[in-house]
Amino acid sequence: MKKIINAPEDYTDEMLRGIYASFPDKVKYAAGDLRCYCTARKKDGKVAIITGGGTGHLPLFLGYVGEGLIDGCGVGGVFQSPSAEQIYHIAKEVEAGAGVLFLYGNYTGDVMNFDMASELLEMDDIATVSLTGADDVLSSSNVEARRGVAGIYFMYKAAGAKAAGMGSLEEVAAAAKKAGDNVRTAGFALTPCVIPEVGRSNFELAENEMAFGMGIHGEPGIWNGPVKTADELAAEAIDEILKDMPLAEGDEAALLINGLGATSVEELYILNNSVRERLSAKGVKVYRSWTGEYATSMEMMGASISVCKVDEELKGYFDYPVDTPFICQR
Repeated sequence: MKKIINAPEDYTDEMLRGIYASFPDKVKYAAGDLRCYCTARKKDGKVAIITGGGTGHLPLFLGYVGEGLIDGCGVGGVFQSPSAEQIYHIAKEVEAGAGVLFLYGNYTGDVMNFDMASELLEMDDIATVSLTGADDVLSSSNVEARRGVAGIYFMYKAAGAKAAGMGSLEEVAAAAKKAGDNVRTAGFALTPCVIPEVGRSNFELAENEMAFGMGIHGEPGIWNGPVKTADELAAEAIDEILKDMPLAEGDEAALLINGLGATSVEELYILNNSVRERLSAKGVKVYRSWTGEYATSMEMMGASISVCKVDEELKGYFDYPVDTPFICQR
C-alpha cells in the first residue's frame, strides 16, 4: 500500500482537519465531532439539506456542502456509514426553521441511520423528508434496490437551487425527486482500490481486464472482460441507460462524465466526446455537461456516465450557481 498518510486509522479525521483548516469561512463541525460536517453560512428560513456517506468518494459526499447545494454531511469511515447520532447533531446545527431534507445514496447502513435520525428529529418537532439516489441501472433491475452513485449530483443541484430560492420543504423534495426520477448512470472500473485500514486491493482484475457495471465499493458488475475502447464503452453504457429511460429524438439531457479517482481528465473528455456522439446519433441533444471527479472510489481507475433528461424547470436548477470548497459553478 502506497498512500500519503500517517496512521490508517486516522485517515478520515486527519483528512477532515485539513479541510476545516483550509476553508474556515465555509465549513465547520458540530457537537465537537469532526465528522459532523456543516456549512458555516447558515441561512435563516431556508430548508436544510443533509447528506452523508463513507469517506473515499470525494467530492461525494461532503464536497457538496456549500452555497447553492447542501448544508450538512455525516462523514463515515472509509466506505462506512455515518451514525444516526451524527446525522441528528448535523440537522440540529443547520436546521433553519423550514425543515430538513435528507438526501443520500441507497445503501443499507445509510438508510437505517438516516431513518433513525429522522425519528429523533420528529421528537423535537422538526419536519423531515427523506429521499435516496438510486441511479445505477446496472446494479439491479429493481429500481428500489439500485445503488445511488454519481447521478445524485443532479438531485443535489435541483434541491439546492430550489432551497436557495426559499422553496418549502415539500417543494425542495419535489425538485430533488424530479431530478432523481430522470437520471440514470452506468459505470465501469479498470483497477481496484485500496482501503487504508485493510491495506490491500478490494478486488482483483487482470492486467488487460476491466469490470463493467462495478459499484463504487467494489460491488460486482455485470461482466469482466478485455478493456474496450471509449466508443465501445460509451455505446454499451448509453444503450443500457436508454433501455431503462427511453429518450425520444429531440429530447434534451444533461450529462455527467465522472472519474472514479485515477482516470486522467483527458480520458474523461475522450469519453465525453464518445457519449455525445452516441446520444447525437439517437437524436438526443446535450443541454449541458460536467466532466471531472464528482463521485470517486479512492484511487480506482474507471468512470461513470450519468444522463438526466431535462425540461425548462430542471435546466434552471442545473444552471444555478454554486460555491463549495470542491465545486464551483458561476
